[in-house]
Amino acid sequence: MILVPRLRTLSLLCVCSILAVSCAKKDPGDPANTTSGGTTKTPTPQVWRVGNGAEPKDLDPQVITGIAEHKIVTGLFEGLVAEDPKDLHPLPGLAESWEISPDGLAYTFHLRAGLRWSNGDPISADDFVQTYRRGLTPAFGSEYSYLLWFMVGAEAYNKGTLTDFSKVGVKAVDDRTLQITLHHRTPYLLKIIASHYTWSPLPVKVIAKFGPLEQRGGNWTRAGNLVSSGPFILKEWLPQQRIVLERNPLYWDAKTVKLDQIIFYPIEEPATEERMFRTKQLDMTYELPQTKLATYRKEYPASLRIEPYLGVYFYRFNVSRPPFNDKRVRQALSLAIDRESIVKNVTRGDQQPEYAISYPGTAGYTPRARLTGTVADAQRLLAEAGFPGGRNFPTAEVLYNTSDNNREVAEAIQAMWRKNLGIDVKLVNQEWKVYLDSQHTQNYQIQRSGWIADYVDPHVFLEIWTTGNGNNDTLWSNAEYDKLFEQAIAAKDDADRYEIYQKMDAILVDELPVMPIFYYTRVHAVSSRVKGYYPTLLDNHPYKYIYMED
Repeated sequence: MILVPRLRTLSLLCVCSILAVSCAKKDPGDPANTTSGGTTKTPTPQVWRVGNGAEPKDLDPQVITGIAEHKIVTGLFEGLVAEDPKDLHPLPGLAESWEISPDGLAYTFHLRAGLRWSNGDPISADDFVQTYRRGLTPAFGSEYSYLLWFMVGAEAYNKGTLTDFSKVGVKAVDDRTLQITLHHRTPYLLKIIASHYTWSPLPVKVIAKFGPLEQRGGNWTRAGNLVSSGPFILKEWLPQQRIVLERNPLYWDAKTVKLDQIIFYPIEEPATEERMFRTKQLDMTYELPQTKLATYRKEYPASLRIEPYLGVYFYRFNVSRPPFNDKRVRQALSLAIDRESIVKNVTRGDQQPEYAISYPGTAGYTPRARLTGTVADAQRLLAEAGFPGGRNFPTAEVLYNTSDNNREVAEAIQAMWRKNLGIDVKLVNQEWKVYLDSQHTQNYQIQRSGWIADYVDPHVFLEIWTTGNGNNDTLWSNAEYDKLFEQAIAAKDDADRYEIYQKMDAILVDELPVMPIFYYTRVHAVSSRVKGYYPTLLDNHPYKYIYMED
């Protein structure tokens, strides 16, 4: 999952610093809701107003890759397995039960009786089969198709070396029974299915009405056309204004859903979000301006949330473009920044400096390899690469998606490179959709980016750097890394798997196709009226459990 902003040797949960209510000042997100004269107040509709960070590029679960899209899509589509709202452990979703074979290779899911799409059509096991076929079709080019590669034959079909989809390890035994066969034991499969929309079924018959299944950009995702399986339907999508989700009366667990509507506002600037929160136009922001955190800590601690977030903030290099095809240059740039200063003086949200690619403490795994070296080492490496004192270093650009928070980090790094290496880089910002296009077409030199875990396992931070992975937009490739990855998938247990991951992390720290900067925390404002919303490592919050206190 791309985008959106920790460690010394702390475990994940130790970083949690959810701020408690104090009597300093009233929560600025709470509207005045008292009545005079003892009159009983009429219950107001349950409407949750949320800052979304950016305008979504699309709402097709097999096309999207970003957080801005993820937040909306998870309200529209549900998969075989759902998540517990407090700790995200797998719960029955569209499947009421499942069995796993003793060897861990065969999963049999039993769908609930009477499941219906939001247009009234039945949801069947074959919908899953056809959805996975679409996501694996080579011409479709889904960036997240690799999350389906656990199934027998899925990778070969996705790469075009297998043309008979019936040989892929998924089949509808009957309308309510889906069988998935894996080529290797995957103990975290249920976590992936629960947390990632790639495994959710799509209304393939509806999609086909708007064009070929393998075609991107069909109008089936527009309001009025989109048919969903989750707790909400798409009521309205006004680009650059708002996206409105409304309760889905045909959802199998509609009785649990408390919200009548969720309104997402695609606001890219944290300062704008913060003003809207203070003036009670939002119940939750996507983030907060880094410059406002001290004020919120002091005056509005009831609204400030600083929570664990299983994600890494980094700059990626386009290694196909000189001079970034020279790892000495990448190493020099990485060693020349002061991460401690960035998290202390710029981000200020309890983030921790990052010296490795994997997030420490993830499901018991912490990388041993760490980026080490001094500014003097950085200067030596840059000189060895042919740019002593920064002389003759070509003009370079750092691309970031529009946000004052990202700009402030970029400006700090820009100043550090100028001071420590004698080089100047230009900062370029793009709005979210254009930025994503630049990333996926490798139209950049250095790009601000981030990776939020799709599930709680170290695999999630290492799989994306393999050759040909749909989200490996650095164009970096390493045969030894790819070989180790295949060995890790086939490992007999987690202990062996984690030892292989240590070697992979060591390669990444040496090669540095991406420059680690800091480990995320989730820093935003939430009105105390919002209930059923719990801090989680993935920042996933099943919407059917959320409600507004009147």
